[in-house]
Amino acid sequence: MMAMGKWLAAAFCVLALGGFGAWVTSADPRYNPASFEEEPLEMGLVPFEEAITLAQFRGEDGGTHTMVVTNWNGETAIGIDLEELGAPRTNDPFKALAAANLSPLGTRQVDDLLKSTIAIAQLLPSGSRGGLHIGTGTNFPEHAEEANSTSVFQFPKFGPASPARTTVRSNPGILLDYEVELCVRFDRDLQSPADFDAAVKGFFLCGDFTNRNALINLADPDNLDSGHGFSDAKSGPDFFPTGPFLVIPKDWRAFISKARMTTSVNGSPRQDARGKEMTLNFRALVEKAFGDMQEPRFLYRDGYVKLTTDAIVPASATLMSGTSEGTIFTPPTRGDVIDGLVVYLGQGGPLAGGKIMDAVRRTFIANELAGKHYLQPGDTVQHGSNYLGNIEVKVVE
Repeated sequence: MMAMGKWLAAAFCVLALGGFGAWVTSADPRYNPASFEEEPLEMGLVPFEEAITLAQFRGEDGGTHTMVVTNWNGETAIGIDLEELGAPRTNDPFKALAAANLSPLGTRQVDDLLKSTIAIAQLLPSGSRGGLHIGTGTNFPEHAEEANSTSVFQFPKFGPASPARTTVRSNPGILLDYEVELCVRFDRDLQSPADFDAAVKGFFLCGDFTNRNALINLADPDNLDSGHGFSDAKSGPDFFPTGPFLVIPKDWRAFISKARMTTSVNGSPRQDARGKEMTLNFRALVEKAFGDMQEPRFLYRDGYVKLTTDAIVPASATLMSGTSEGTIFTPPTRGDVIDGLVVYLGQGGPLAGGKIMDAVRRTFIANELAGKHYLQPGDTVQHGSNYLGNIEVKVVE
């Protein structure tokens, strides 16, 4: 019996030393690494022969004006108000474009038209006007690998679009993460995939901020498609910044294939990808959405909701591409798990009625907050694109 006690004591010491060694040597990544193109991002406008670039602003009369953008220098957009080309006053950029006579834009007559010069900070959001959008998860292969996901999934995202120069709140105790995405809105409600083909499509750059606490506490890592956690994590009044421009291409597939999107935080590059890397293109995403509209299976604010209402993709909604590799979130390290186990045992373990995974989650969040890995008040997040303008978001407390 004494020999057995000595053996158990020795085994415990080995395990303790092994655990300590694992804790000491475990990695502590600050964010996921990403690959970057060798050529720096050059921001400009897509050639007029390939697409129309629109922007909206509030006029001195208080009404919404839509202009064709002909030039921009980073902080100022120059364009021609579609009213100069015969369009009626309307909040709907698609209706304004459909009613305008664009023929002068291809001739020298454009020089005779009155031009509007508007600061990017004064442009209205390019995103759709509704508060319900279709979010997409793990639609870029590298990000799917980061998230240990084997399939593309969708979820409802709630909140209004905000403009290209805006703020996002970093509430105390929250792990705030970034994502850059390509987004599309339509000139009509979509009731079938065939409506996608017929619709006029407007593409824009967008951001998708994430409350990682909600995902850590609610998501099922073995079944991300369960719909748990994502709507709560990604919904909010300032979680959906949109770029300054709405681009209507003649060939949407060719345009998206070339479209580039990037993220930097305080000037440090974090994300860099092109639309051609999407696992499912936008038409395939619409098809997928129509196959998942019947049941209210998506958890949001302690209740279950449908992907959209009325089994359609409304014109007021945005369809999002999903993001690429390079987000901040990384799974718990060995050190986090060991710390959580120590806390769990210190609180009485199974005798106290607690759950070990709850202790690990709480410890992981506390460690990440202490490490300041996530966005902090004072940070600046910039999303850029070669053809869709850029977004600048200040993180505020």
